[in-house]
Amino acid sequence: MISLRLVAGLIAWTILGHAVAQQAQERIYPAKPIRLVVTFPPGGSTDITARVLATRMSERLGQPVLIDNRPGAGGNIGLDIVAKALPDGYTIGIGAAGALAVNVSLYPKMPFDPVRDFAPVGMVAMIPFVLVAHPSIAAANLSELLAMAKAKPGSLSIGHGGNGTAMHLSAELLKQMAGIDLALIPYKGSGPASTDVMAEQIPLAISDIPASIAFIKSGRLRALGVTAGKRSAALPEVPTFAEAGIPGYESIGWFGVVAPAGTPVAVVNRLNAELQSALNDPEIRRRIIASGAEPLPGTPAEFRSMIESEIVKWAKVIKISGARID
Repeated sequence: MISLRLVAGLIAWTILGHAVAQQAQERIYPAKPIRLVVTFPPGGSTDITARVLATRMSERLGQPVLIDNRPGAGGNIGLDIVAKALPDGYTIGIGAAGALAVNVSLYPKMPFDPVRDFAPVGMVAMIPFVLVAHPSIAAANLSELLAMAKAKPGSLSIGHGGNGTAMHLSAELLKQMAGIDLALIPYKGSGPASTDVMAEQIPLAISDIPASIAFIKSGRLRALGVTAGKRSAALPEVPTFAEAGIPGYESIGWFGVVAPAGTPVAVVNRLNAELQSALNDPEIRRRIIASGAEPLPGTPAEFRSMIESEIVKWAKVIKISGARID
């Protein structure tokens, strides 16, 4: 009969063996290519940034970082792949505010929990939005627009990039914080919304900066305010919503790198270190800014805190608005 002492010893040796094996794995990480799941299709600003970072991280890590584009369902499809992958650091993903903070309040059923099922690696960048108007509109700035909206509730409409998008929620937040009544018009992207403003089909749109900056610079669109907490490097002359009369307003798109929950801390820290090195490189920063985003380096703990706070923030906005995706 096997003694309890022998059994306890075998268990202890097994646990020790697993710990030693894990430490050895972490010391040699990475020993093979890393898969980077991107939750957007090729060609967009997030995908472009991901490819720039993957090239730099491949050089630093000594292994290829391979892009795997898995768009769809507001980012849920790609991040579900990451959530269910082995937590060994060889499958990681770039997720945005939608899938990591907004969808949990929009979708009746989620394939993953954005807090429980991921180990945040680090933020990558933020994307401010801009409120644009046709040059013929009587309001020269956001303060005058708010006065117009309050004087004639429901008389103004504002286009956005589609139900459930960050631009849609930015418009909802504008309505709620400013206490105004605007008709919200969904489009299949911010480009078509901006086009309809220029054609005077609608007076206003919330747009991402890359889709509208050329038209703002040429005078075909008037920029009334940016949604971020600080002015955009691409449009430094345009005030923020907070500066223009809505104190505390801030709404941005953002994206960052996550790994499956349970990924060893040493692996997460190694990935974060290489991510920070890339984001602090002047040439990479220049390329990210040129795509319409702004680099946002930080720690895994800071990224987790941001995800958690954004979930709470947008849950309130979505509940008041009644927005839902079935």
